[in-house]
Amino acid sequence: MRVLVSRVKNSSVTVDGKTVGQCQNGLLILSCFKEGDSQKEIEYLAKKCSNLRIFDDENGIMNKSVMDVGGSILSISQFTLYANAEKGNRPSYILALSGDRASELYDKFNEELRKYVPTETGIFGADMQITAHHDGPINIIIDSK
Repeated sequence: MRVLVSRVKNSSVTVDGKTVGQCQNGLLILSCFKEGDSQKEIEYLAKKCSNLRIFDDENGIMNKSVMDVGGSILSISQFTLYANAEKGNRPSYILALSGDRASELYDKFNEELRKYVPTETGIFGADMQITAHHDGPINIIIDSK
């Protein structure tokens, strides 16, 4: 499992012109799953993302988590995080899990995130338009293994 965590002032996702998820003063998390991922990876990354100290404290030092600042999360499924562009100019996505199993893991990941932080989502497999007001910018890639 791989996630891209971005600190944002706000973020939203629309599908067919309707806003389906948003967050304020929080995290935009893009997630991707691969064969062999399980509840163990989901629990690890949900806890890691929720506790990641990338928000400023009163001294301007990144020392607070999204939980500490009372923020929220917008979680989006993003299969291209496992893109392999080593050969040629057309990336391969063969490592990314697809279909029902990926959708199931995405739902479980969001359930786990909600144990820590208010979390809204996109729609798995939909053509989504994401707007983000990045803060910093702060972007961190985290792999479960």
